[in-house]
Amino acid sequence: MRKGFLIAAGTMAAFATVVLPAHAAERVTLSNGFTVDCHHHAPVDDRVRLYLSAGEDNFIEMVPDQIVSVESVPDPPPTLVADAPPAAGNANPNANLSPADLAEMLARAGHAHNLDVDLLASLVKAESGGNARAVSRAGAKGLMQLMPRTASDLGVADSFKPEQNVRGGSTYLDWLLTRYHENLAMALAAYNAGPAAVDKYHGIPPYHETKVYVASVIHEFNRRVAAREKQAKRSLASALPDGAGR
Repeated sequence: MRKGFLIAAGTMAAFATVVLPAHAAERVTLSNGFTVDCHHHAPVDDRVRLYLSAGEDNFIEMVPDQIVSVESVPDPPPTLVADAPPAAGNANPNANLSPADLAEMLARAGHAHNLDVDLLASLVKAESGGNARAVSRAGAKGLMQLMPRTASDLGVADSFKPEQNVRGGSTYLDWLLTRYHENLAMALAAYNAGPAAVDKYHGIPPYHETKVYVASVIHEFNRRVAAREKQAKRSLASALPDGAGR
């Protein structure tokens, strides 16, 4: 599984005041006037890492001169990210797609492309809210909102068929992560706005929709990973004999 997704410092101006971590503990003021909230920070060699969650895998790396000040802040109130609305005229569009079916599809796609299943689930939530018949104003379709040209290039004959859509969307995300050297933020920005826009601006495009999209997917991914790790610790603790590990 891919590890240590890095949000490059060069993309930070695009986020401006968008808060990435689920539970911010510090607010960092940058020399360009922007602020970013993070869970904690630490010096690493000649850089400073701003960690977006309690773990060590998701961080922004800065040079010290870019940081003006760091202050402690209370946890922000939870931010609700609205799911994509269902496509008009499609009552009960997922009648034949259960959560277990979707989870199985995502697991197969994650295994095939070396992608974390929680990342794929976070992207599906942001794209369609799990609505297999969702259609965007721009014409993107299905669970992972594939544009017709992209779907055709990926060999997806029917974007409304969940199995095909998930396979195509996962293949596309895999390709974007490879193209942007495992930089998750840039890959997600390209998924939303297109690689041409990311290449034009040499980072996340200055589009409000794209900035919010990238932040919401990373936020949901962090939340899912934290919940998964918490559950794993509980399972391990319950499996140990009484008093073991003390």
